[in-house]
Amino acid sequence: MRLADKISKWLKEYLQKNKLEAFVVGVSGGIDSAVTSTLCARTGIPTIAVNMPLHSKDINTNLSNLHLEWLRKNYDNVKIDVICLDSVFGAFFEAMQKYENDLGFANSKSRLRMVTLYQIAAKTGGIVVGTGNKIEDFGVGFFTKYGDGGVDISPIADLTKTQVRKLAKEFEIEQTIIDAPPTDGLWEDARSDEEQIGASYEELEWAMNNIKEKAAFKLTDRQKEIIMIYEKFNKENSHKMKNIPIFKLGE
Repeated sequence: MRLADKISKWLKEYLQKNKLEAFVVGVSGGIDSAVTSTLCARTGIPTIAVNMPLHSKDINTNLSNLHLEWLRKNYDNVKIDVICLDSVFGAFFEAMQKYENDLGFANSKSRLRMVTLYQIAAKTGGIVVGTGNKIEDFGVGFFTKYGDGGVDISPIADLTKTQVRKLAKEFEIEQTIIDAPPTDGLWEDARSDEEQIGASYEELEWAMNNIKEKAAFKLTDRQKEIIMIYEKFNKENSHKMKNIPIFKLGE
C-alpha cells in the first residue's frame, strides 16, 4: 500500500472508531497544510478546509485560496471556508497593550486560529487535524504551543519535508505551493521559516538524521553550523515536545 493510502486509511479508521463526522484543517498556503488537507479529502469523509487570513500577506492568502479551489474541484466531500480574523485580533491587540510583546502577539495569532478551528469542529462533530511535519514537531519545535501545536491528530508528524514534497507531487498539488518558501505567516514582515531558523528544512533533516553520529565523520563548517542550530532549537523548544510537568502526590 502506498504511503498516501496508508495515511488516509489511518485517518478514516480513527474518525470512524471515535464516531466523529468530519476533519477540520487550517489551510495556510504552504505545502504541509496542502498535503494534510488532501490526505483528509482522500478519505471521502467530510473535510472542512479553512483559510484564516490575519494581517496576512497577499501571497499567503492567494496561495491558500488557490489550494482551497483546487480541493473543491477535485473532491466533492470538501467544504471550503474563509474566515478573516483581522478584527478579532485587532480587539485582542488593543486590550493587551499593557502586556505588549511582539513574540507573544505572533503566537497569539496562531492560537486564535486554533480556537477558530475548534469552534468549527465543535459545530460539525469534527476533529482538528495538525499540519506539522517531523522536523517541526520533533526536531526543532518550530510551532506555537497551544497554537498550531494544538490539534487532535497529526497525519504528517512522522514525515520529513522531503517526504511531504513527494506526496505533494504525487497529488499534483499546485506547483506554486510546492515551490513557495515555507513561512508561519505570523510576522508583519513575512519572514520565512529559514530566515527565522537559520537553516533550510533539508539541512535540518540532515542534522536530525546524523546528530547521533556527528563525531564519526568530518564535518564541513556549514554542517557544524547546522548541527549547532539544530541542537539550539531542540534544547530551547524541548518544553513544547514533552508532556507538561505534573506534580505527583507521593513522590
